[in-house]
Amino acid sequence: MSNQSRLATPAELEAAFQQELATDRWAATETAYALATLLRDAGEWDQSRTWVTQCLDLLGTQPTDELEQVVPRRQSVGGVPLPNYLHEGVVRERFGELA
Repeated sequence: MSNQSRLATPAELEAAFQQELATDRWAATETAYALATLLRDAGEWDQSRTWVTQCLDLLGTQPTDELEQVVPRRQSVGGVPLPNYLHEGVVRERFGELA
């Protein structure tokens, strides 16, 4: 995305996710979180739940023993701010029943 002042569309983030999934699973995890947030904020509950599940599934494959392992590498994805720490507890807290 060249214009950082606008939010990405779900389609743009999904395309980025598919590319990242093959090359950088942590980036894909961050993008799944961003998609879940974007869709939740748009009231797309079922789609958001799908991306929350995807994010949690990917987090389950990531090491989380050290603090630096759960710090996102990016501050935002597609204009969606990421939390300071990205791990299962944060995702479950932020998404509640969608998790």
